[in-house]
Amino acid sequence: MIELTHQWVEVEGLPIHTLRAGSGKDTILLLHGGGTDSAWLSWQPILLDLAERHHVLAPDLPGYGESARPDIPYTMEFYINFVAKLLDALGLERASLVGISMGGGIAIGLTLAHPERVQRLVPVDSYGLQRQAPGHRWSYWFVRLETLNRFTWWLMARSRFLVRVSLQQIFYDPHKIDHALLEAVLQEVRKPHAGRAFRSFQRHEVLKTGLRTVYLERLGEISVPTLFIHGEHDPLVPLAAAREAHQRLPGSRLAIIPRCGHWPQREEPVTFCRVLGMFLAESQSN
Repeated sequence: MIELTHQWVEVEGLPIHTLRAGSGKDTILLLHGGGTDSAWLSWQPILLDLAERHHVLAPDLPGYGESARPDIPYTMEFYINFVAKLLDALGLERASLVGISMGGGIAIGLTLAHPERVQRLVPVDSYGLQRQAPGHRWSYWFVRLETLNRFTWWLMARSRFLVRVSLQQIFYDPHKIDHALLEAVLQEVRKPHAGRAFRSFQRHEVLKTGLRTVYLERLGEISVPTLFIHGEHDPLVPLAAAREAHQRLPGSRLAIIPRCGHWPQREEPVTFCRVLGMFLAESQSN
């Protein structure tokens, strides 16, 4: 039976919590998204399945989960540099990167900055593929209203109803938001300094005319095997963005998961695991 273990490593003086399972010569590094996310929230449904054939690591990024939450500027550059140093701390020369949303943007950024560290790349409903956020003009002003932002997080920590409403924004089928997931997200929202890292990240990324990080023009520089996975009905990162990214990266693959929103590994874990597993097996043999 595969065992899930908790590992702590220190990166640049920050204690970082990582979930670990499986063994093998290939390591899969799973990078969670922003908002209320964590390694456990994003990857718990698929982690042990992946670990049957791979060595799997899922860290809580700084500002999230059980890892340190320093009061610093959280930017895409910070997270890209952090993951490179995390690989060093874990003793890994290379890994295959699977990242959801913000984690996908970090994975793409690391592949562009340090291609020698990346074996395979799987951006999932990834940040960095769209030029503007949904309702961009409102988003620009909202992320700069710090008092209102803090109050929104304060309300969520006290309301299961608001947590459910927030999850309904990223699920296609709201009936798949079960009690266990609702309670797990509520627990994250109630942790000290919840939301601080994401609010900082948003303020840096959401510019008046568009998003700061847009990788579309640079995707052609990527040479590692790449699979874009995307929920068919993602309201946050439109499917059109993934289609354009796929077209701009010759040799890449695009897997569209039907009847699915922004969190396919949670909403359709069986399909997600099958699609990802096939890609990892085929790209390993090539």
